[in-house]
Amino acid sequence: MANDPFKIIEPTVISFSGGRTSAYMLWRVLQSNGGLPDECLVVFANTGKEEEATLEFIKDCESNWGIKVYWVERVFDDKGFKLVDFDTASRDGEPFEALIRKRNYLPNPVARICTSELKIRAQSKFLETMDIFKGETYSTIENMSWVGIRKDEERRAAKIADKARIPLWTAGVTKEVIGDFWRKSNFDLALPNNNGVTMHGNCDLCFLKPAAQIVSLISEKPSRASWWMRMENLSLSSKPSGAVFRTDRASYTEMSTYAGKQTDMFDPKEEAIACFCGD
Repeated sequence: MANDPFKIIEPTVISFSGGRTSAYMLWRVLQSNGGLPDECLVVFANTGKEEEATLEFIKDCESNWGIKVYWVERVFDDKGFKLVDFDTASRDGEPFEALIRKRNYLPNPVARICTSELKIRAQSKFLETMDIFKGETYSTIENMSWVGIRKDEERRAAKIADKARIPLWTAGVTKEVIGDFWRKSNFDLALPNNNGVTMHGNCDLCFLKPAAQIVSLISEKPSRASWWMRMENLSLSSKPSGAVFRTDRASYTEMSTYAGKQTDMFDPKEEAIACFCGD
């Protein structure tokens, strides 16, 4: 196919978030290239706050498609990352907490150090050790990354188009296309499929999600709030966010209380803030 946006022609890294969108992008790459080319690596950066279903889904993609996914986690030593797998991956926010303690403040909508450090930096630190990326820098590796952003995500696409490749957007793929693909697949992400997307995706209670969505997720599984409440109660000397992830709304402790009381206090039409962790 002429000008196939999924054709690999140079060293490339597929940024695999573990969601349906990035998995569909990976599947299209496999179809266009007759498998995974030697100059293409698939990397999942684990924060420790992904849903267990996400980790199961990545493992399923590996086994069903016969591919290698590199699971990486950010660590703060000379190496800067460590390789894990399904069995050894963090599941209680350990990399995320290490970042908070290292920086001595909570990430927030203005300072999204979780994305830059736990996703982008962890990935680039790993890739710098691989032969096909030898000599490349943090910024050039970022430009070699393929990110799963759909045609219906115009705002996200506009913000990242000059930093990474977005083949789904180029090919005009929408959430409806992705939803239909996974409904017909022999395996799927075990989270609700709302036309190819789910409110459960990325970090389980990411502070960029609408408050009403977070309360709904806590109501569904109250233990989801425990880690986030504990982070807001850490003794940090530098607290630009006021010891909370967001100053413009209730804390996670308050949202957990609202969820327990089934109190409807948040705008159900509030939009999520665009992030680049992927879907």
